Amino acid sequence: MAGKEKTLKIGSIKKFGTRYGRTTKERFGIIELQQKTSYKCPHCHYSALKRLAIGIWHCHKCSAKFAGKAYTIGKKTVKLSEEQLKELEVVPEIIEEQKQEEEFEKEQSVKY
Repeated sequence: MAGKEKTLKIGSIKKFGTRYGRTTKERFGIIELQQKTSYKCPHCHYSALKRLAIGIWHCHKCSAKFAGKAYTIGKKTVKLSEEQLKELEVVPEIIEEQKQEEEFEKEQSVKY
């Protein structure tokens, strides 16, 4: 039995009984599980985010409402620290210096 895929636990899809087929019910079960779980709010970082309607999410703690994907909130938002922001500001300067050094080396090699 090495080639078999792991099937979804019955859960809420048992309400369909023998109707609609296994694959369709498994896909529906995954989607339903995603939309009913609580997610972390990107504003207050508290697990109180619930789905109001298709693509509309609401945090019960900070009362923030925003749009996301239909069944999930989408990509995770990351709050950057001040050190990380400073690193991001320095990176373009370093790249610019490297380009200037490469151009200088090319000019020197052409002269000789």
